[in-house]
Amino acid sequence: MKRYYLLFLFFFVFIASSCIRLGNQGNPKGYVRYCVRLLDRQALYSDSPQWRQTKDSILLVSKNISSFDEAHSLVSRAAHIAGGKHSQLLPPVKDTASYQEIAPEVKLMENGIVYVFLPAHSGIKVPDSLYLHTVLDFLLAHQDAQGVVLDLRGNRGGNMYPMIAAVSPLLPDGIILKFKGRKRTVPVSLDYVLSSNGLAAGEIPKFPSTLHVAILTDEWTGSSGEAVLLCFRGLGNARSFGIPTAGFASANIVEPLSDGYTLLITVSCNEARTGEVFCDDPVSPDVETQTPLEDAEAWIKENYYL
Repeated sequence: MKRYYLLFLFFFVFIASSCIRLGNQGNPKGYVRYCVRLLDRQALYSDSPQWRQTKDSILLVSKNISSFDEAHSLVSRAAHIAGGKHSQLLPPVKDTASYQEIAPEVKLMENGIVYVFLPAHSGIKVPDSLYLHTVLDFLLAHQDAQGVVLDLRGNRGGNMYPMIAAVSPLLPDGIILKFKGRKRTVPVSLDYVLSSNGLAAGEIPKFPSTLHVAILTDEWTGSSGEAVLLCFRGLGNARSFGIPTAGFASANIVEPLSDGYTLLITVSCNEARTGEVFCDDPVSPDVETQTPLEDAEAWIKENYYL
């Protein structure tokens, strides 16, 4: 699989900062110990034998390091073992002027099908409200649509809440996803998603549950993009088309470090309403195809809501 890394697009799912003082970050050895303790307390796989062995090895090696470059290398290794491939150490961002972020694309296709392209979203260049209402307002203005194509191709992640709120008229109320951690599972309700974006569930009209929704995926659909996909998994009127996703269907917390680096720690997998749990493996579409848009349109046309 292609390298799945893009600056700033790993503000995945939710953000948390630790206020616990776990050690001195002012020197390379203390820096490593601090990060190892964060991972030990929070990371998804920190109770595994592999992590326990790796942790001891990293702490032993850290006693003889003298540079922060060496410390960063050790922490990166530790993050991947304790949290899986979604966990990582990100360098500080010095310039956001050249950062690229685009708004969603919405349009009415032939035969009354609404097309929605949901790109990755961090809120750096495109405000949450603009992202959300670009889609939501268009959907609500086309409630006579014969179907919806939701294009998640290329959506590498970001903040999932504006993404889900944007397509909330297509989702039933109640629990839409769960975060399954080491010790507990946290349900995510549509009400919570809407309220986190200043919306109320009762204010958002719903599309008929018989309206067909086709979701398009590719190998770059990941993290929050996969979370949106899983919100539709198990619904009788939804079907996904394309190729397997990137395999980052998990939730991270964000731990800022004293040198400007950021430690992303994976703390939970995503659980769909079907009970299926996804994390480091790609999510396969219902229909694997190299022509997802064409096949999605054909499926919707065969199942028009009348």
